[in-house]
Amino acid sequence: MRLVLQLVARLLVVVGLCLAAATIWATIDAYRSVDRATAASAQRVSQTLEALYWRELLLRSNRTREHLLPVPEWRTIETMKLISPGICVEFEPKGAFEAPLCGQSKGIGKPAPLWFAAAVQSFLGSHAAVSRPISMRAITAGAVSAIADPDAAIGLAWEHILDIITVALLMATAIAVLASLAIAHTLAPARSIVAALQRMAHGQYRTSLPRFRSMELAMIGQAVCDLGVRLEQAREQRAVLTRRLLEIRNDERRALARELHDEFGQNLTGILAFASTIEASSAPDQDRTCVAQDARMISRSALHIMGCLRNTLDRLRHPPVEELGLEASLVSLVDSWRSPDARRPVIQLDLQGDFADVRGIVASTAYRVVQECLTNSLRHSAAREILLRIERRGGTENSLLISVEDDGGGDAVCVAQSAGFGLTGIRERVAAVGGSLSIARATHGLNVAATIPMAA
Repeated sequence: MRLVLQLVARLLVVVGLCLAAATIWATIDAYRSVDRATAASAQRVSQTLEALYWRELLLRSNRTREHLLPVPEWRTIETMKLISPGICVEFEPKGAFEAPLCGQSKGIGKPAPLWFAAAVQSFLGSHAAVSRPISMRAITAGAVSAIADPDAAIGLAWEHILDIITVALLMATAIAVLASLAIAHTLAPARSIVAALQRMAHGQYRTSLPRFRSMELAMIGQAVCDLGVRLEQAREQRAVLTRRLLEIRNDERRALARELHDEFGQNLTGILAFASTIEASSAPDQDRTCVAQDARMISRSALHIMGCLRNTLDRLRHPPVEELGLEASLVSLVDSWRSPDARRPVIQLDLQGDFADVRGIVASTAYRVVQECLTNSLRHSAAREILLRIERRGGTENSLLISVEDDGGGDAVCVAQSAGFGLTGIRERVAAVGGSLSIARATHGLNVAATIPMAA
């Protein structure tokens, strides 16, 4: 899952939790607001009746105080204006058949759903009545009692909650959208870092990244650039060491070839000469006939050992490109693999360009690559035809292109991941001269392509 989506999902979870907390807070606040409205209504009505009480007391001093209130004048529209919607007020002690005076609540708010009313009453309980005396100095003047109408209170609370939740939902949506855009914009440079790492995976170690505003991304980008520089230095050092290793191995081969030629070759030649002399000087009697046969066996063994030694010297010495040149050596190599046997594959050689000045490590590397590819195609596949194409390109490319394609099937991925000494050797040779090697699927088999720069 993408990091942007993960962060946005977590942000939505946080927004949802905040919205739930806002809903709970709005419910509790709506419940308390009804209690506050009840207390405020009782207070306002009691203050109004206190003024009415003292006026009646002054105007009608001949009446007893118990009969001053209630009077019809207090149940007026002016008094109803003092009562909050959903709140009912009554005078205590109330008279017979006297109904509470309630604030107008019809048409205010939407009816609350049953589950909301049940949940509020279960968790928050019912609203308590609020009583306020008419006068603190005249206790016998009576009191005002206010209580919330349950249905009206629930409806007003539901309307209050809807208002708050609507605002909170709009704010949460805006925060989620804006934060998502900000997160996506902040993480956009991660694509550049991933692209740089992919280029490094394909061998382009020295890669540049733009400057990031974020300190963390800037540190990551700098670390990627430093890693690319170190990998490039390591590749250059490996190429130098590989070239040096090849030079040392070639020197050792030449030294070993000289030792074998000087020591084994001369001694075998001497043995062959002595055996020929013994065979020529033997008489035709029986004893000497046996000696002649032994001498011939010695000669055959010496010739066999000399043939094996010659083949070993051919493998140890430098390839024939140093003496014949690349073009002639490739023709000779292909001819050596060709056979009149119909079961052997047909090898086609296609040379394009001028190879007269291709010498040194470029020629020897190209020869070894071709030699190893032909060996693998002949020994490890059921190919019926092998196409060997060598092209010399000049100009800005100035490189040597080698392509060996067969029709013997095979899995390109498995061959490319093979850790055999042959493929490992040609990879090291090509990498040592700054070239590239690729193994891909062909029409009916495999294609091995190598690029060797002439600057090597």
